[in-house]
Amino acid sequence: MYLTQSLHRAVQQTPDSVATIFGDRVRTFREVADRVARLAGALQGLGVAEGDRVGVLALNSDRFHEALYATWWIGGAVNPVNIRWSAKEIAYSLKESETRVLFVDDAFVPLVPQLLAEWDGVTTLVHCGDRPIPAGMLSYELIAVYEPVEDLRLGAERMAGIFYTGGTTGYPKGVMLSHANILTTSYAGLATAQGSLPNGRTLNSAPMFHLAGLAAWNQQNVMAGSHVFLSAFEPAAVLKAIAEHRPTTLLLVPVMIQMLVDHLAIGEYDLSSVQRIIYGASAISEALLQRAMKAFPQAGFAQGYGMTELSPVATQLTPEDHRDQALLRSAGRAAVGIEVRIVDLEDKEVPRGTVGEIVVRSAGVMLGYWKKPEETAEALRGGWMHTGDAGRMDDNGYVFVVDRIKDMIVTGAENVYSAEVENALAQHSAVASCAVIGVPDPEWGERVHAVVVLQPGATATAGELRGHCKSLIAGYKSPRTVEFVEAMPLSAAGKILKRELRRPYWENAERAVS
Repeated sequence: MYLTQSLHRAVQQTPDSVATIFGDRVRTFREVADRVARLAGALQGLGVAEGDRVGVLALNSDRFHEALYATWWIGGAVNPVNIRWSAKEIAYSLKESETRVLFVDDAFVPLVPQLLAEWDGVTTLVHCGDRPIPAGMLSYELIAVYEPVEDLRLGAERMAGIFYTGGTTGYPKGVMLSHANILTTSYAGLATAQGSLPNGRTLNSAPMFHLAGLAAWNQQNVMAGSHVFLSAFEPAAVLKAIAEHRPTTLLLVPVMIQMLVDHLAIGEYDLSSVQRIIYGASAISEALLQRAMKAFPQAGFAQGYGMTELSPVATQLTPEDHRDQALLRSAGRAAVGIEVRIVDLEDKEVPRGTVGEIVVRSAGVMLGYWKKPEETAEALRGGWMHTGDAGRMDDNGYVFVVDRIKDMIVTGAENVYSAEVENALAQHSAVASCAVIGVPDPEWGERVHAVVVLQPGATATAGELRGHCKSLIAGYKSPRTVEFVEAMPLSAAGKILKRELRRPYWENAERAVS
């Protein structure tokens, strides 16, 4: 099992079919394979060896697509950088993963000086944008001067990439995924007719650094289809691309779905090519789902529940399941080849209908956390990935997520660990103590909400604290709202009782997550 196999298959069977579309650039599978082989040769010429990490700090594009393939072609591992992170967070991930070759597009060239100031271990910067090549960078099109090299066809349990996610200690964790991990969940989605269609076309507008986006991309590769790349999600651009390029599959998170169905011009575009809409990463309201199904009546809707550590799928709610109103609040059933259980604090399976922790076992479960053996052992104890989500399972195996055991917030499909935000807030001189919780938000599902006790005699505004946090962590992690209180509710042991802080916001809700 190796991730480049799909490209070889496409070249053998449909070499002159369209493989990628990005703006005015249209390339066939034959052209893409040649460019990948040459880019792989260039990476070898730059000193990239088997197992080395290659970073990509870029918006979606056909070059992102080629860089992934080229890295795997020579046995390397990708490090798709979270483009929403602050420079400090990005530098941390580059340093910890020892990423020395980094692709950077036009959008992120201005970050480079700060990244290098934080860590100068990046020895080679490759410009993968379309503007003039910045000083100190190599041109992406250096591939033209290299001869194509043979694919090493290295895969199976070899690490394919390090995918960074938030950490409960306030530091990002690098999730190590193998070729087999990623392919396992791709095949699982296809086995239940949830994912991309044979010889179909996927519109990639969700960020490709995110594993959900990368998984949808890989599913279409496996099915020998083509890709349309939008650099980022923008409702009008998505609607225009659907009408012009006729994709069959979309991957969207709920906030993207809402922005599409709310767009005033949606009725002006021909959306009939879309046969599958995959959504996930955060919960969706039944009302929004019904509106989306009305806007795309010809499309089958499919939901995936999981996490980066699961490559990323555990359960699936299939298009057929969406016909049953009673199942729309479910996260679906265990995907093909994946085991899911609900367990108690002693990791014993609980009776159906009883709430416990959702745990998962499959060939898609991560290799572990990069350089974090203790956290790996804790997460994978007993051979099962402990998700940190609380849920129940009905008699037919459908899983319903009801709360989070981990102190985590999902806002706009991004995971935010409260500890990261609290660590940033605590560095402000006016903050005596703080707690960060997730509260319901009609647009983002949940928003990051900070409860703050100020130092005696100190003053601070919500805007000041948010700006302070944004200087240290990504903007989406920074509190959208701040509540100032005189004192925190504390347990007998002196621990802040977050459930008391959360109660006013969630007490009338059917579940404690959105």
